[in-house]
Amino acid sequence: MTQQAKGTFEVDLKPLSEPNSVDGATLGRMSINKQFHGDLTGTGKGEMLSAMTAVEGSAGYVAIERVSGCLHGRTGSFVFQHVGILNRGEQQLTITVVPDSGAGELAGISGSFTINIVDGQHQYIFTYSLGA
Repeated sequence: MTQQAKGTFEVDLKPLSEPNSVDGATLGRMSINKQFHGDLTGTGKGEMLSAMTAVEGSAGYVAIERVSGCLHGRTGSFVFQHVGILNRGEQQLTITVVPDSGAGELAGISGSFTINIVDGQHQYIFTYSLGA
């Protein structure tokens, strides 16, 4: 059965290396530290690789993030894979649970995660299923 979790989160990104700029593209590597609130409470920790171009509003990133906490009363962890593209201001973002990454009471989890930023606050909708 598919369920939805909603809430907010704070994110802290920190550079892990100096940005590398060549021919108009800047590559970066950052740590991700999140605090989730709402139907999902807990932390997210991971790493992000990014590419910024010389064209304003065009960039891309990939990330892997381990989420540990409590989801609708179930405790455990799982891993998100992020793929994001910004094409001259038009955003395409896909955040998906890595198959078979669930542990504890979240074993067998699958799903997708949507982010909306409203008045500077990160809000999420996590649509997920728990396998048998």
